[in-house]
Amino acid sequence: MESTIVMINLFGAVALLLFGLAQVKDGMTRAFGVKLRSGLALGTRGPFRSFFGGFVATVALQSSTATALMIASFVEKNLVRARMAQIVLLGANIGTAVTAWLVATGIESISPLVILVGVVLYKSSSSTARQGLGSALVGIGLMLLSLHLLSLATEPMRQSPALAAFLKLLDGAWPAALAFSTVLAIISSSSLAVVVLILSLTGMGILSPALTVILVLGANLGGAVPPVIATAKAAASARRVTLGNLLVRGIGCLAVLPFAGHVAQLLALLPIPAAKLPVDVHLAFNLVVALVMWPLSGALSRLMEKLVPEEKQPETGPKYLDDSALASPVVALSGATREVLRVGDLIEAMLIRTMRAFNDNNLSPLADVGELERQVDALQQEVKIYLSRLGRQGVTGECAARSIVIIDYAINLEHVGDIIEKGLQEQVRKKIVNGLKFSEDGYKELANLFNLTIENLRIAQTIFVTRDSGLARQLMEVKVDVRRMEKQSSERHLERLRDGRLDSLQTSSLHLDMLRDLKRVNAHLVSVAYPILDENGLLTESRLRSNAN
Repeated sequence: MESTIVMINLFGAVALLLFGLAQVKDGMTRAFGVKLRSGLALGTRGPFRSFFGGFVATVALQSSTATALMIASFVEKNLVRARMAQIVLLGANIGTAVTAWLVATGIESISPLVILVGVVLYKSSSSTARQGLGSALVGIGLMLLSLHLLSLATEPMRQSPALAAFLKLLDGAWPAALAFSTVLAIISSSSLAVVVLILSLTGMGILSPALTVILVLGANLGGAVPPVIATAKAAASARRVTLGNLLVRGIGCLAVLPFAGHVAQLLALLPIPAAKLPVDVHLAFNLVVALVMWPLSGALSRLMEKLVPEEKQPETGPKYLDDSALASPVVALSGATREVLRVGDLIEAMLIRTMRAFNDNNLSPLADVGELERQVDALQQEVKIYLSRLGRQGVTGECAARSIVIIDYAINLEHVGDIIEKGLQEQVRKKIVNGLKFSEDGYKELANLFNLTIENLRIAQTIFVTRDSGLARQLMEVKVDVRRMEKQSSERHLERLRDGRLDSLQTSSLHLDMLRDLKRVNAHLVSVAYPILDENGLLTESRLRSNAN
């Protein structure tokens, strides 16, 4: 019974420490998240600024994992060079070690004061930044309080024969001790939490100096694993950053492992308290790794490029956005036009799948709609970035006007994709899952509008390429027909409701929602005709009739 209480107290103290860490991270993110991200992105133009940026971000967020994920995302977006990212993580590792060292200075007695200040700051302000800072202070106070609880929880373990036997076993099997500590750090997603736990055990005098060194090495190794897991499905450039950091820590741990006893003896000669050995080892290890790997960061980046090669460009990526064509605006605009036509083809596939599910009362055609919409988002974003780069070269005149037309059409297609995925698809899914059935007339009205919408998309694609004013005028006239069809279908539906038809009552909301969304889709498609009709003087600024005099 007593051992159960001890374990509950121990796990509770560790849980409080992890909660405090999460609280600090969330609070600092709310208070300074944007500034930290922008500062980290802009502060990586040189090695010293990169190192300092990683150090500051990690001390602020209390999480080297968060820093690693941020810098990996910047590398993926080509905002930060790979070598600078590796230096950022060297700074982040030292930031974690410095945090552990500060936590171990014996200031846990001020935890109530820190929590009080944090709560007052959080409650007394409506500012997001101040509330975030208050939340972070509460987290720091909880971390300090957890140290006191850890000390109390581990005190009864001093006389435990089982713990003594387990530690003796680990002391005689350093690789097992390294693996044990590594797993703890992976499970807790925090090397800091494991180092603090080791600190509590060391304070009891039940860990040998050599075993302390080994356990701290494992905490460092395990702390590099969560970012690798988090970026497992990211681009190769992002995975290189986190895997490189894991490789650096792994090499460091393997290099120190055989000499753990000598390292402990060397540190014992220094004028530092024996009880603080874990945080001193933690800091010393990361300082040495940083000093050794900083000059080798370029070689490390090149090695990671070989170990993690670029993936083959998927078929879903852009095919016609050639960077070399940016020197020739006409060629670049032709490529962008072809890419946007691909977006239109994806939209057509989404519409056809949604209509097929509607007609056949079958969910399977909807399975690919979400993935198609993500491809639409990605391609239109690539087109916008590509044409913005073209615009920075001073494109003027007809080419500049055409660039705007291409971007406008791409944006409208992206809006259509959102309407299909978040509107029409969900409405059709609700109809099928709930076993709802439209009235025969209502079904025909919606099916006709679906078919007309697909036909209008094909006309819009043709207009986008040919700039045919006759087709543009035809599409504008069809817009009026769509508006009329939507209005008539709504009126007929309401008539069926007044007649008390059960099928119309059950599908009333779906029917009106689908009419509205199909009308919105057509409105976005018709927009491709506006610039062509405007150039030919066929548009007026307002649809309002002028007052007769």
